[in-house]
Amino acid sequence: MLGLKLPTDPRWVNLAEISLEDILTDHAYCEQKAATSCISLIQGYPDHERLVKEISPIVTEEWGHFRLVLRELEKRNLKLGFQRKDEYVNQLLKFQEKGGSREKGLLERLLTFALIEARSCERFRLLSLHINEESLKEFYHGFMVSEAGHYKMFIDLAKHYAGEDAVKTRWNEYLEYEAGIMKNLDLRGDRMH
Repeated sequence: MLGLKLPTDPRWVNLAEISLEDILTDHAYCEQKAATSCISLIQGYPDHERLVKEISPIVTEEWGHFRLVLRELEKRNLKLGFQRKDEYVNQLLKFQEKGGSREKGLLERLLTFALIEARSCERFRLLSLHINEESLKEFYHGFMVSEAGHYKMFIDLAKHYAGEDAVKTRWNEYLEYEAGIMKNLDLRGDRMH
């Protein structure tokens, strides 16, 4: 369904389990950044009524996810660490076409967000299936379902505003580029991406 060209190395789950504090910290900041990215989209495109209507509840949901991860840290007597550089997202941002029309910029942002959600969904699925602790399997299953919905929403919004053909062409380019990012990134268990 997600169309990702390169699956996550299955060893990633084992690495993530080594330090739950690090992976939960990174996860928390990913949720926080997702909320602020949605706010930014609304601020940049307030005249796009469907976008505002569909993304507004996602802001609340992502912030709720941030709070859920904080609660999980607290439950385990773990601390929220400092935010780290997200090399994966930074590489995706470099691929965005700059300049051009405002609508082209919207397409680039929507596809970037869709791809981040797709990769997050794939990683949450791996955790929900393979992490050893049953309560964490359930915890991550919920996030997987949510991210799948967000991925679909961003793709649908992109098609609504840019058209099916433009999305199909550019999405395939993003998928190919993202596979290259995944191939070249170090496999780290302290990062969600």
